[in-house]
Amino acid sequence: MKGLIPRDFIMDLIARTNILDVVGKRVKMKKKGNNYFGCCPFHNEKTASFSISESKQIYYCFGCGASGSVINFLMEYEHLSYPEAIEELANMQGTPVPYVDNENSNSPKQIESHNLRRDLYTLMSKITHFYRQQLTTSSDAKQYLANRGLNAEVIERYQIGFSPNDWRLTSNSVVTNRTELDLYDKAGMLVTNSNNRQYDRFRGRIMFPIRDRQGNIIAFGGRTIYDDSAKYLNSPETPIFHKGKQLYGLYEAQEFNRNPEKLIVVEGYMDVVSLAQYGINYAVAALGTATSDEHIKLLFRATESVIFCYDGDNAGRTAAWRALNVLLPSLIDGKKITFVFLPPDEDPDSFVRKTGKAGFEDHINNAPNLSQFLFNELLKQVDLTTAEGKAKLSALALPLLEKVQAKAFRLNLLQELGNYLGLLNVSQIEQLLVKQPNLNRVEIPNNSKMKLTTMRLLIGLLLQYPNLSALISDINILKQVKLAGIDIFIDLLELCKKYPNITTAQILTENREKPFSKQLNRLATWEHKYELNEIEAIFSHTVKELYDTILAQRQDELIAKERISGLTIVEKKELATLILVLSKKD
Repeated sequence: MKGLIPRDFIMDLIARTNILDVVGKRVKMKKKGNNYFGCCPFHNEKTASFSISESKQIYYCFGCGASGSVINFLMEYEHLSYPEAIEELANMQGTPVPYVDNENSNSPKQIESHNLRRDLYTLMSKITHFYRQQLTTSSDAKQYLANRGLNAEVIERYQIGFSPNDWRLTSNSVVTNRTELDLYDKAGMLVTNSNNRQYDRFRGRIMFPIRDRQGNIIAFGGRTIYDDSAKYLNSPETPIFHKGKQLYGLYEAQEFNRNPEKLIVVEGYMDVVSLAQYGINYAVAALGTATSDEHIKLLFRATESVIFCYDGDNAGRTAAWRALNVLLPSLIDGKKITFVFLPPDEDPDSFVRKTGKAGFEDHINNAPNLSQFLFNELLKQVDLTTAEGKAKLSALALPLLEKVQAKAFRLNLLQELGNYLGLLNVSQIEQLLVKQPNLNRVEIPNNSKMKLTTMRLLIGLLLQYPNLSALISDINILKQVKLAGIDIFIDLLELCKKYPNITTAQILTENREKPFSKQLNRLATWEHKYELNEIEAIFSHTVKELYDTILAQRQDELIAKERISGLTIVEKKELATLILVLSKKD
């Protein structure tokens, strides 16, 4: 077991992180007033409603309600567990994650750091370096790449290498101890057969390193240069690699142009590399899997225009139709989607070599857009000269159009359908779709209409301005209050007292697994409309009212007891004092 990550380490890690640095590498953000805004990565939108507050070190989406600290962001965006998100953040800062055997121990025993993600990144980089060395010594591999027309520049850019055609040479050369052997296995580089014999997964193959959006090598794709039943072989799923959530070449495309005007999705590694050599530096490829919703999100975050490129045969059109069905629910207004089909017996690699950059780009620039492709495929199945044909078109198209949530896209598709059906009135076209509740739609929280109670006011202000905790000298008095939320307020006060310089982001992270974490996230983003110089006075006044509530509750308790069983002399004096004090307040 790894043990526990100390709370103080997590607090310090968040304090040393600027959330804008982390989010800004994944989402385009633009400053507006005191905050930064961009399109939310967690739901489809065209208008930027995703905000970052540098002062609070938190994010909040006014569209879907997503919110939290940098840890929450990494968990949601990168699909990481809580410990993995901490390790990822620590890795960005070059800091090892310490683990202890007992978080509550006064002098916890330090356990060896096991930052799995960082160690896997390091090992994968080491393997890549070995493969690249092997390429320089293999005449077969160099000849293969020369035959494919790849030059030294593109080989260097994509860090292409070669895995020796030997059962254990790679592992024997790279692995130096048992810990590295375990990591080598976890990285998917080792195969264990039914006889418990272990050997290298990749042998005799041109190796294409797969990098994540930060440039870390997370997996490999290998193309055999010898006789092998499997032409291409990919890394299996590992702690750092999930093929349905990665695109080969995306890192390199964004290295060339951080905000590419367009991206073209092709089938294989060699297609991406060959296109790049011809100056088409915006090609990416799915990793041996069909286009997924995660792929669509990656593409839409990176560019405004996506081109899907397929072979022109039936298999290519079938794959394109599958991709279209994945696309429809994820469409965002303003994005341009086109479908390119190559001539028979051509792939992007061969086609660009025949036509050059200009010819290839001319071909893709004349490709049908999404609506054209959709209706072209549907019209193949109907006869519009008959009423039955029009009815069939409607039956085929409506289930597809119902998937579209993007309003402008949906209206354009409806209008096009209406044109084919002879419906020219917009209202008639809109009535084609039976409106049904969207179960996937997230309820939009309206912070401005949040009912403001005493405890929500105090908790919200304390979350946003943790230094207010210094205004409360005795927390124990508050434990006598009988109000909903007082226990949460007290917990936050004790946390702020323990860490005097704590931030909003740190508080949210510390309470992320508490049942009230969502309420805290909402209060942390509450727009209170108070002037900054009024905050301290408002907080102090509200706390004073809370103390008055304690006195009133105690007075009520003593009066009730007096009626039932009578009071002691001390209690009578206390009641008299309370009556006097509270009467002066009135």
